[in-house]
Amino acid sequence: MPPLLAASSGAGPDLGTWLLLAALTTVGYLIHCVIWPYRACRKCHGVGKFLAPSGRAWRYCNRCTGRGAQLRTGRRIWTRIKNTHAHNRNNR
Repeated sequence: MPPLLAASSGAGPDLGTWLLLAALTTVGYLIHCVIWPYRACRKCHGVGKFLAPSGRAWRYCNRCTGRGAQLRTGRRIWTRIKNTHAHNRNNR
């Protein structure tokens, strides 16, 4: 049997391995969102402004309102969970 067939004929990773990998990826992304909460705006590529069609003036990006950065989705989720937890602690 050729070596490539022999190496690929075994059983693949089980469900526990996939769940562990998914959990590690999720935790890694949440840590990334806590450290770096903002990402560059996709529309203006982080510049925050565009050159007007006349070529003489600048206008601000509509999506990021001229900041050049947008809050990551994971950071929004993190903040929502944190605020919900704080709200529930205060209402006991």
